[in-house]
Amino acid sequence: MVPEALVPFIESGLSVLVGTRDARLAPEALRALAPRVERGGEEVTVFLPHATAARAISDLRDNGRIAVCVSRPLDHRTFQLKGRVVSIAEAGPADRPHLDRYRCEFARVLAEIGVPPRLTLRMAHWPCHAVRFRVEQAFVQTPGPAAGEALGAAGAGGT
Repeated sequence: MVPEALVPFIESGLSVLVGTRDARLAPEALRALAPRVERGGEEVTVFLPHATAARAISDLRDNGRIAVCVSRPLDHRTFQLKGRVVSIAEAGPADRPHLDRYRCEFARVLAEIGVPPRLTLRMAHWPCHAVRFRVEQAFVQTPGPAAGEALGAAGAGGT
């Protein structure tokens, strides 16, 4: 479960990477967009652009396993969420404002480290799949002594 105190961080302008695997355990990784923690914190939705997600969607339909890494480029505060997909749907018009807010915030964050917003705003984002998953495990991945510890573990500094 995602602690309530961590929700604003996860839903801010973070770098989002998704990892999947196929039946032979071959990994796939891609940039995702706009994580949204669902009510209660047990499920999260991430958006995978059609332009880059064909293999990952195939993997998710095959085995349902997903890993999502969210990281703030300014200080590398990072968390990994692992779980099982509960639904894959086409993102719809109601999702668009959430995606647009995320893209603008991500562009703002990257501009602080020298990436021109015009480049960030060009990244593939629409149309996209809305992938909802149940969080089964969460880990601190921020570089330092707590990296790799379970979120909420003593000394993990997750929130």
